[in-house]
Amino acid sequence: MNHLFLLLATAVAVFLLYITCPYRDVVTRLSFSTAYPALILLVITLCIGPWKLLQDQRTPVSSDLRRDVGIWAGILGIFHTVIGLCVHLRGRPWLYFVYQPSEGHTFPLRHDIFGFANYTGSIATIILLLLFVTSSDYALRRLGTPRWKQLQRWNYVLFLFALLHTIAYQIMEKQRVPFVAIVVSCGAITLTLQLLGFQRRRAQTAHRVQV
Repeated sequence: MNHLFLLLATAVAVFLLYITCPYRDVVTRLSFSTAYPALILLVITLCIGPWKLLQDQRTPVSSDLRRDVGIWAGILGIFHTVIGLCVHLRGRPWLYFVYQPSEGHTFPLRHDIFGFANYTGSIATIILLLLFVTSSDYALRRLGTPRWKQLQRWNYVLFLFALLHTIAYQIMEKQRVPFVAIVVSCGAITLTLQLLGFQRRRAQTAHRVQV
């Protein structure tokens, strides 16, 4: 049931962004329309745990809802990455990371904001792939709870690099205010809930020690 709802919600969000975005060609529109839903899904995976904690609800090691949302965040994020590598330099994806020889740079790796955006995006994608392939009960059984949980904590690192990637592209593209607001809200909501969840968990731990 979760997957059906997430499929429909994701499809609607991507479709609405696709038909309203200011770009003309299909590739750029697909890249744009998948970026924001992927980021929002990632934010939801990081907010489910703290939210349940603040509601004094049980927080299991592996939540079906969080896992399912994570799977769709992975699907959309990977699709966005593949499409995104075809937007700016059609047929030459390596130039997202290195300068052309004709540009005369002594250090060939890109060290401009375009390079920063692409390197942070690539790191985020590698982590996303790792989390995506281990988002299953089978992986949990094979790795064991402590190792699996330690691996899943890389979700925080993933969010950091995904956010840096998004901010860099927002700056380059001089993105419109509503989309800047979405990114700022994603960062603020995630940080706030994580801090509140951390404080609640610490308070619960201190209470158990006193008892």
